[in-house]
Amino acid sequence: MSGSVSSVIAPPARPPGRRIACWSARGVAFEVPRVRARLRRTLEGWGVVCPCVELLLLAGTELLSNAVRHAGGAGGRLRVTVTLGGGRLQLDVADGDPRLPRFSPGADVDAESGRGLAIVSFLVNEAGGELAAFRAAAGKVVRIRIPVT
Repeated sequence: MSGSVSSVIAPPARPPGRRIACWSARGVAFEVPRVRARLRRTLEGWGVVCPCVELLLLAGTELLSNAVRHAGGAGGRLRVTVTLGGGRLQLDVADGDPRLPRFSPGADVDAESGRGLAIVSFLVNEAGGELAAFRAAAGKVVRIRIPVT
């Protein structure tokens, strides 16, 4: 695949049965569907075929779009990491902006923004998963963990 999405598979020093894939992408809007397609192919390649895949893709698209909107800017880079292990899928979206997002469960339906993360939070919670954000050395990471069902 051409473009600026690069793939790095982690070294095999992981616990048996654990898989991890990581991509770096420019913080621009046209990268979002590319990374989403890459994520889908990775999960299919790992044999993950369950409703949780669609949830992860939807939520991942929202997280990527937010990262582009709020942290992309000129030369901004995003890092996307997906991990499968212990009966769970984990998706991390990292960017260079240290400001943490607000997960507002009661977002105003007429608001200009903020509904996407509220919807993601609701869906992840309904699936028995977790949505979290934390500061990292160079910005922040927003993480989704959902059970593989």
